[in-house]
This record gives sequence, structure tokens and C-alpha cells, in this order.
Amino acid sequence: MRLLVLALLALTLITQYPLWWGKGGWLRLRSLQAQVQVETANNQALTARNNALLAEVQDLKTGISAVEERARQELNMIREGEYLVQILPDQPASR
Repeated sequence: MRLLVLALLALTLITQYPLWWGKGGWLRLRSLQAQVQVETANNQALTARNNALLAEVQDLKTGISAVEERARQELNMIREGEYLVQILPDQPASR
């Protein structure tokens, strides 16, 4: 009887090993689920960034104000009759 109990216990352990630690086991599943959550969050952030860029492209294609704003900020362009005043940060005194 004792031998039968030991044999059944051994069979149980043998069948449980792949379930917990095998290639498709529970621990591997938990690890993969965590990776899926990280990648899903990453994809959502990238989707939001793409949507913002698409909106900016659409605005640049259709609106004059967006083009004007870019020209003023990036190229320091001004309208006729305006003056551009740039304030430079303080430079340390040379010795």
C-alpha cells in the first residue's frame, strides 16, 4: 500500500512539473502577461503620439495660422511692420 501511495505521489509530481515550470507553464504565462501589459501601454502612448502628429500635419495642410506660428517660432520670421527683439541670456564676464 505504501508503495502505491509513493507511486501515485511521484506520478502527481511528474504531471504537475510541466504545469508550473514547463515551457507553457503557469510561471511562463504570468511573465508573458506582464510583457503584454507593458507593450500595450507602450502601444497606447505611441498611438497618442501618432494621433497628435496627424492632427499637426492636418493643421499644417489646411490652416495658415499653424504655418505662420511655425515660421515665427522656428525661423524667427516677422510680418511687415513688426520688429523682432531677441533677449539673450546674461553671459558670464570674461576675465
